[in-house]
Amino acid sequence: MFGLSDYPDAIIRGVALGLITLVWVILLVRVIGLRTFSKMTAFDFVITLATGSLLASAATVTDWIALVQALSAILALLIAQVILARLRRGSRTFQLMIENDPIMLMHDGKILEGALAKTRVSESDVLYEIRLQGIRDLSHVRSMVLESTGDISIISGETGPTEEVLREVDCCYGPEKHHTTRQK
Repeated sequence: MFGLSDYPDAIIRGVALGLITLVWVILLVRVIGLRTFSKMTAFDFVITLATGSLLASAATVTDWIALVQALSAILALLIAQVILARLRRGSRTFQLMIENDPIMLMHDGKILEGALAKTRVSESDVLYEIRLQGIRDLSHVRSMVLESTGDISIISGETGPTEEVLREVDCCYGPEKHHTTRQK
């Protein structure tokens, strides 16, 4: 690629292409915004993984055409992410097509077994998250929600969350059904 013998060419190629690719990604993130590598949705997470993979590929290509192809693919993914984020924001129907609603795993100190079965979350996962938050008793958990990102949110304290906070949370699994206002 640089017309040198194998080892010097490989070293210079790795350094130069790595830096070129990194500068390209930084430039795109500055233009597109901080949400570029967020974990707001499963789609965002996939974009982040794919961008990382393309970044690694671009740093190891052996010709300029392959570098341009990898950089173009990164650009295309990030543009697709911007378009999908705007569509999600503008349409609840579209949002429901590309992401899952958050799901209530616990309510008022009780583990919702139907929700655990649906989400394939184990009781030990739930207990781990409770311990991680420093909560000493299950009765202190007002709500535990598996978010659409895969993160778990816990609301604890004397009073539970408002209907507004739980607006899009799916709380209806098994005999322990609870209702929240859902706008679909």
